[in-house]
Amino acid sequence: MMNIKAYLADKRSLVDKALELLVPPAKAYPPKVFEAIRYSLFAGGKRVRPILAIASAEALGAKTAGLLPIAGALELIHTYSLIHDDLPAMDDDDLRRGRPTCHKVYGAAMAILAGDGLLNMAFESLTDPRRLKTIPAQRLVAIIREISLASGVFGMVGGQVVDMESEGKDVDLPTLDYIHTHKTGALIRASVRTGAIYAKASEKRLKALTRYGERIGLAFQIADDILDIVGSPEEIGKDVGSDLKKGKKTFPSFYGLEESRKRAEEVTNQALAALKDFDRKADHLRDLATYIVTRVK
Repeated sequence: MMNIKAYLADKRSLVDKALELLVPPAKAYPPKVFEAIRYSLFAGGKRVRPILAIASAEALGAKTAGLLPIAGALELIHTYSLIHDDLPAMDDDDLRRGRPTCHKVYGAAMAILAGDGLLNMAFESLTDPRRLKTIPAQRLVAIIREISLASGVFGMVGGQVVDMESEGKDVDLPTLDYIHTHKTGALIRASVRTGAIYAKASEKRLKALTRYGERIGLAFQIADDILDIVGSPEEIGKDVGSDLKKGKKTFPSFYGLEESRKRAEEVTNQALAALKDFDRKADHLRDLATYIVTRVK
């Protein structure tokens, strides 16, 4: 079995090829919005969410060629959320993935429209009748609902609302957990479940993979919180300490750095424990969990 870095590179290449098929070229009309969309989408993202969907399906022994357009939709939604998150009305960030954010290059209005376009393109892909060649309608509808809930007010949007309302305030641990499990964790959980539903997971397997997705989503956000303090601009693609400067509540601001590292490792171990009944086909999921936490050791 290939190591995790080789696996990530291989799957990232497959996802990028799928995205090229989902998104019109920059010269399509009206060109400015497609240029802004492609500027953000092909800025060098890790493709964690679509890769988690693929690895989840692989853990159940499924072939994943037909999953790629669905996995690509997850990345479209993720990129839309980053564009909107960076806007002056929200986090007001100047850098994303090591270069100027979408609104800094194309203006706030075009950035909003690019984000809107990406969100709708995701559901254009999910509802494309060609998907029914690789997955029955009932399971496809279940995936669409899964992703819709994770992206909306009961998921990512709700987490962003509470995150914005909590800036500069003292918040308790349940509020911090809500922000992280919804703003970041909801789409990661949905990505894992999407792969499982695609692969026709049994109720028992789906429950285990859901637990894995919940824990890995939290571990991912704790790691990002830590990297905001100890990472380099090159590593995190934005200014170090930007969350703290904005008064955002993070795990290090609540627990301190060392305790946050321990918490990240603890949550990762919980994710690994959820896979205890899976065979070697789930090793890429195990490696992904370990890879996330080792970034901050």
